[in-house]
Amino acid sequence: MVKDTGERVIPEYMDSMNMLLLEHIARYQFALPYAVGRVLDLSCGAGYGTHFVTKKRKKQIDEVIGIDIDQDIIEYAKGKYYHPQSSFMVKDATDLTLPNQIGQFDSILSFETLEHIEDEEKLLKNYHQLLKPGGTLIVSTPFGQGRGVECGSPFHVHQLTPEEFRALFTCYTDVSFYYQDGVLIEPEPPRKGIYYPLGIAVCKK
Repeated sequence: MVKDTGERVIPEYMDSMNMLLLEHIARYQFALPYAVGRVLDLSCGAGYGTHFVTKKRKKQIDEVIGIDIDQDIIEYAKGKYYHPQSSFMVKDATDLTLPNQIGQFDSILSFETLEHIEDEEKLLKNYHQLLKPGGTLIVSTPFGQGRGVECGSPFHVHQLTPEEFRALFTCYTDVSFYYQDGVLIEPEPPRKGIYYPLGIAVCKK
């Protein structure tokens, strides 16, 4: 049995008003219009978001694949969230052979992944290689003091500044940035006087 530890979002172990859960749902809700064709949920965790997208977009998608490096969490996802259009696999997001293993996708969702990855360049390369030309990548991450600076979370390598985050996606033809505070997600520029702890990039290849 997988228990709710660390930053894992596992709804059956969480209060319905838990802000981590509500933020998680808000990101997947935000991403729904972009989920078409073949969809990858990269670092899918317990699989709730993968299942949410599959059910809500079943007429617009061909399949949704959720991948995560954690064997136990993938086994949990397989047991908890079955849908004929979705599947779950144990994969390393920084493995540069990943595109050869699972192919390319029309849409890639990668929420709360960057801050856990030490080898950032490999992850960024995989984002680009896994995405079909014309496809859409959606990435989110919490903001902090910057690359290489220790942060308050024991689960994060570091937390990028908004400026560092925006600089990651220059290889895409079109990029839009959004800011999240709880369930509120707003486009750039954010409203003055509101602190937005998370950023979201929507990138077109």
